[in-house]
Parts: sequence; C-alpha cells; structure tokens
Amino acid sequence: MQDIAIIGGTGLASFPGLKIIRKEVVRTPYGSPSGPVTFGDYCGKQIIFLPRHGSHHTIPPHMVNYRANIWALHDKGVKHIVAVAAVGGIHQDIEPTRIVIPDQIIDYTYGRPHTYFEKDLSQVQHIDFSTPYDQALRDKLIKAAELANINVFKGGVYGATQGPRLETTAEINKLERDGCDVVGMTGMPEAALARELEMGYAHCAMSVNWAAGRSEELITLDSIRECTEVGMEKVRALLAKLVEIV
Repeated sequence: MQDIAIIGGTGLASFPGLKIIRKEVVRTPYGSPSGPVTFGDYCGKQIIFLPRHGSHHTIPPHMVNYRANIWALHDKGVKHIVAVAAVGGIHQDIEPTRIVIPDQIIDYTYGRPHTYFEKDLSQVQHIDFSTPYDQALRDKLIKAAELANINVFKGGVYGATQGPRLETTAEINKLERDGCDVVGMTGMPEAALARELEMGYAHCAMSVNWAAGRSEELITLDSIRECTEVGMEKVRALLAKLVEIV
C-alpha cells in the first residue's frame, strides 16, 4: 500500500513522469474530493497523487473540499503528504521560481470547513498545532533538494489567505509585519486536517511571483504561468529524489 501522497497545486494538476496504475473515485462522509485518487509509479516507487484544484484546474482555492481530499488519502492508507503549492514571495530572498520548505503557518482564511471534530463527539477534541509541519518529512524534502542540487529556502512562515483574488500591497505589508515569508491560498485548513488524522504533512511551496508591493513589475497571469513552468521543473526534480529516499 502506498505510504506517501502528493497533492498537486497550481502547475501540477497532472504529473508528468507518473506511470498511472489505476484511478479510484473515493466517496467520503464530506462529499467528493477534487478528483479521482491516482495510484501510480514514479521513479520506481508507488505513490498516490491528487490534484487539489481538479484535473483541469477549475476549483478555486476557497472552493476546494479540503476535508474530502484529506479524508480520501487517509482512507487509502496514506501516512505522509507532500503538498505542492504556488506562493508569492514576501521575503527578499524568495524570488520567483525558488522553492520554500516552510516550518510555520498563519491562517487568514475564513468560512472554510476546517475540522473533522464537530459532530457526534464523545468529548471535545483539540490537536497540538505548535509545529504544523512534520519535521521528519521536511528534513527529507530538504535532503532531496540537496541531492537534486536545488537551492531551497529552508524554513519560513506561510501566510494562508482566502483568495481567489491576489492581495493588496497593504495586506502584504501586514503579513510581513506578522512574520510571513510567503503568501498562498491553500495551506489551510489542509495542514490542520492532516494533523487531525495523524498524517505527516509538509509543504513544497514554489514562488511564482513577488507578492504585491515587492516588485515594481505588475503581477500578471502570463508572468505567473511562465514562472510556474520553470519552477515546476525544479519541483519534479526534487520529488524524484524524494521518492528515492522515503
């Protein structure tokens, strides 16, 4: 049974190099996941792949059924999740196409179903979320980057915003004052849901643009697409090394 799953974000709705063994539509108590769970062979190792935004990238961040996605992976026996995500760089050293392996997260989202612990409980449940990412999995991602000769940003705070619009400069200034190094729209509640189901979770976040006010250039979808194409080549190379060492 596959032990590791990769959740694909923007730029990774499909997974070139993945030899598909089968696809399975998983039914969950929380509705339908973003798409079928794909079982495949990647670089000689069996993994599971799930596109967060759907196979055609049509589900916006605030409409993703995060509970169904994480539940479906747990139901298939996944123990560890690598979540690929596109982010905007706030920190001066996180330029477009640089990969970040964050170690903290701040949640600015709202209105998203964010927990499994809400009905038919024998007692109120709480999780320790002091360190939101699995350190052992982060270490393996960093090691994989070294093996692939990719210079990743080790650590940093992911600021999770609601989307789907991009942020204002004033909002990014606030996030920076709060300590955020990157900004994205899908980091929560995904990470917390994985923790509730006792699954190891880590982000492989790739900068696709400077956050608002961090560059004189306008943020355009064309420039984001260009950076995504270049950056995802790095992500795929990192993941190839990762599956060798997990």
